[in-house]
Amino acid sequence: MDLYQPAPEELDLTTILQALGDPVRLKVVRTLAAGEQVCGSMELGISKSTRSHHFKTLREAGVTDTRVEGTHRYVSLRRDDLEARFPGLLDAVLQAQPAPA
Repeated sequence: MDLYQPAPEELDLTTILQALGDPVRLKVVRTLAAGEQVCGSMELGISKSTRSHHFKTLREAGVTDTRVEGTHRYVSLRRDDLEARFPGLLDAVLQAQPAPA
């Protein structure tokens, strides 16, 4: 199964910032900073369909990479692509303090 993921030269800053503007997606990105995860293994406290929407938004914005193996989807950050296109952006996002709940 091929999932749409923009090429590195297609990464758009506005689209990426919009994707990162949601607290759930920001939590996903912070979790992925520790390494690749199986899509369904993250405890996000949201429904499966909402989780899928958030992962799709991050993937289509170019923030994450998703590879499919059988019934599992492995998700990781596109660190190298993001750093090459927008130096320091991902580090700034990861170092920012989360807003109080």
